[in-house]
Amino acid sequence: MPRNPERRAQLADAGLAVLAEQGARGLTHRAVDAAAGLPAGTASNYFRSRDALLGALGERIFERLAPDEAVLAPLAERTPSVDLVIDYVRYIVERLLAKPELPLALFELRLEAARRPGLNEILSRTLQQGFDADVSFHVQAGLPGGAEEVRLLHFAIDGLVFDQLTPGVGRRYDVDAATAHLVRRLVRED
Repeated sequence: MPRNPERRAQLADAGLAVLAEQGARGLTHRAVDAAAGLPAGTASNYFRSRDALLGALGERIFERLAPDEAVLAPLAERTPSVDLVIDYVRYIVERLLAKPELPLALFELRLEAARRPGLNEILSRTLQQGFDADVSFHVQAGLPGGAEEVRLLHFAIDGLVFDQLTPGVGRRYDVDAATAHLVRRLVRED
């Protein structure tokens, strides 16, 4: 397997753009090559199967959504509270909505994984690692709540972001206010 991490990232980013714009049906190795401006066959050299390509896209989404340490540092200095959880979750929502192609691609991947056992295994592992990291961060930061609250926040934020990026009841409400309301309903001070 080729080991050029920059080329792999370039291909994954092109794949995410194709997935977000055209859905899973439009995602082919050839479409990724074209979107990346690379010779035909390049994507298949890096990702031998469709499941490998789709799984790599899931991993790349989380790489691109990683938080900025400069934003986290001042938050980490604050006293743990529900208000701090609100600010952390607002930052998550902000990152997701600032790069709409990433959550849209993730929604596409999750739907595709429901039909593809190989992708289901790969994506489930990636999503579980992300969830475990979120719980670990939450607990280590001393924030109120625990794994169950983090799980419920995942469900709520997925729905909020989905509503903002697709036709629905979205865009008629203040996203920051809705985020704060969700956190206050799901996380209680100890």
